[in-house]
Amino acid sequence: MLKGNTIEFDGFTGYVTRPQGEVKGGLIVIHEIWGLVDHIKDIADRFAAQGYIVVAPDILSHGGVTPEVGEELQRLRESADEEERTRLQPLMRERMAPVQQPEYASWAISALKQVVDWLAVQPGVSGHLAVTGFCFGGTYSFALAAADDRIQAAAPFYGAPPQGTDFQGFDCPVRAFYGETDARLIDGLPEVEQRMSEANVDFEATVYPGAGHAFFNDTNTHAYVEAAATDAWQKVNDFFEKTLA
Repeated sequence: MLKGNTIEFDGFTGYVTRPQGEVKGGLIVIHEIWGLVDHIKDIADRFAAQGYIVVAPDILSHGGVTPEVGEELQRLRESADEEERTRLQPLMRERMAPVQQPEYASWAISALKQVVDWLAVQPGVSGHLAVTGFCFGGTYSFALAAADDRIQAAAPFYGAPPQGTDFQGFDCPVRAFYGETDARLIDGLPEVEQRMSEANVDFEATVYPGAGHAFFNDTNTHAYVEAAATDAWQKVNDFFEKTLA
């Protein structure tokens, strides 16, 4: 059972969930390309149980991918009907087209900064702010960390810094998580590592052998890798515990 509630921001909503005890800081959890589905809310609840006030913003509805659309896209991906599965890629391209526009990226960063504004004034947060995200959300975790120096720690899962990222903008350590067979991201990782090094960013990437894209998503029967997800969960919590202390 989900434990949080929905709040309104300016032009979008977010799922907010709180710890029962001491507040260690504030955390933004950014969803995959499926939008703010229950899986992401569950991850937010899990982080809240670790002591964080968590906001999982819905920034894809603004681009036309509502949670209902995301759930339908996921259903097509999981379908046993080959004809239904063949509908997924063209439908994905159609639904994601508005999100590929430059004006959307600008809006999304401004929306995420709203979330930082909200978290920053919550009792107990005291400036201890972090971001994590998955796939689409991994990319925007990089983007927010580069754009807002209030972020003290970033932990992107299977994402890459978007084109045009100012690597000098990173003012926090970054720990990234990838699956070894996620070819596009793994092929691009050496360049990310080089540019992070040139910008003197404290950056480390963990690559899990035999795992691929979305290895952390336990609702994705094709991609979930329990051992990798368990290890990444421990590593990301240790990272936040250390950097937000």
